[in-house]
Amino acid sequence: MFHVKENSKNACPLYSKHPQVCPKFQRREFPSPFMSFEGYQSWSLPSGLVPDEASPEWLSKGDNAWELTATSFVGLQSVPGLVILYGSMVKKKWAVNSAFMALYAFAAALLCWVLWAHQMSFGYYKNSPLVGKPVNSLSNVFLLGPTHVHSMLPNADYVFYQFAFAAITVILLAGSLLGRMNFYAWMIFVPLWLTFSYSVGAFTIWGYGFLQHKIIDYAGGYVIHLSSGVAGFTAAYWVGPRHSHDRQHFPPNNIIQILGGAGFLWLGWTGFNGGSPLSAGLVTSLAVINTHICTATSLLVWLALDMAVYKKSSVIGAVQGMITGLVCITPGAGLVDPWAAALMGVMSGSIPWYTMMNLHRKSAFFQSVDDTLGVFHTHAVAGVLGGLLSGLFAKPKLLNLMYGNDVYGPGLLHSRGHIHPGLKQMAYQFVGAVFIAAWNAVVTSIICLVISRIVNLRMDEEALEVGDDAVHGEEAYALWGDGERMPKPRRLRIPLICRRLMPTPV
Repeated sequence: MFHVKENSKNACPLYSKHPQVCPKFQRREFPSPFMSFEGYQSWSLPSGLVPDEASPEWLSKGDNAWELTATSFVGLQSVPGLVILYGSMVKKKWAVNSAFMALYAFAAALLCWVLWAHQMSFGYYKNSPLVGKPVNSLSNVFLLGPTHVHSMLPNADYVFYQFAFAAITVILLAGSLLGRMNFYAWMIFVPLWLTFSYSVGAFTIWGYGFLQHKIIDYAGGYVIHLSSGVAGFTAAYWVGPRHSHDRQHFPPNNIIQILGGAGFLWLGWTGFNGGSPLSAGLVTSLAVINTHICTATSLLVWLALDMAVYKKSSVIGAVQGMITGLVCITPGAGLVDPWAAALMGVMSGSIPWYTMMNLHRKSAFFQSVDDTLGVFHTHAVAGVLGGLLSGLFAKPKLLNLMYGNDVYGPGLLHSRGHIHPGLKQMAYQFVGAVFIAAWNAVVTSIICLVISRIVNLRMDEEALEVGDDAVHGEEAYALWGDGERMPKPRRLRIPLICRRLMPTPV
């Protein structure tokens, strides 16, 4: 059963009668999910709260319900969120291909995740510093067992939640490759990248890797966003640019649907950051409100800069500012004060704006790589920014609520006379960013080179010129007359005798 602290009996008068519901009761070990529940009939609890075989005592129904809801929110960010956003943000002739790349990646990622990638990311393999053992996560004993001592959830919740993170990472990466990558090459790329790149990043920071308990990355500023930004930019280099005409003229085909996809992304981030504590507690509530404060601030700052410099309020710019705000707050959503979240929003609305709208256009290095949707700026730059600011603003009390005592150093701003732990944490944040960026650049390059030996990474020129119809035999908009033979216009035939009677024009 459970182990209780020695002073628990004296600390709480309820212990002698109902030890399991004592407010001072501290769980130390979890029993088997298939244990016997005889004796619980004497509990003075509502029948719906009494544990049984379908709801063991280690399972919190409230936490379980929230985690499944949060996972659904994260899944909706990808399907239909990014499917709609990508399909609308590109030129009309690439709408089907772009949306389909996201849909395929979501499906492929799920099978890879449950078959081997989850255990590679979060399993234990001897003393491996980089990756866990590649075994499947499909047994009932594993899926219906408790996650770990810090949550009251079954493993099935955690596997599915982390899958949603893995899937959205590779879909975000695809934003750099839209409009020219060979779809067959993409089909090979997704499982290889999840296996050799994403799994390593997740294991080293969130799992049992060499950066465990060193990097503050609440919900994936480094593991997800820095990875996708760097890997996308690297893959874009190896795949090559879009058709020259597309690169010069690439208008979105549906602005209204862009806003719809962006809405799924924004509201879905409630589950993205709200689900990371694996419980419905105080940190969860703070993470959700901080997420939306930072995002709204970032959007407005980006919009203000567009209006000040270009004299126009851009919808695309507002969406980019929204995304950078969401990314920036992710590594510290539940660990910083609301005022810090607002300040992070100011930074995420201005620094990525400068790198994308100014530095990118002037730099020969950035111009040499065709990053279709600017994923490097919206995710890599904003992800590093959020990671460093989290190391600056992370509050000790919130770190303790999330991770326990003294797991991570306090944010530099909260060092209060003991600056060494804060500087050490900032150094760890910097080292983590360098490692994730370097690993993704190298491994993504190797993957692209291997795939290029099997199939072409880039479509041929004829397909690039035609678009969706050449690649998939389908088009996004079936307007009247598209793909159909135009009917001959019917003419009114006047009998010959009538035409002779008609006056001849002078």
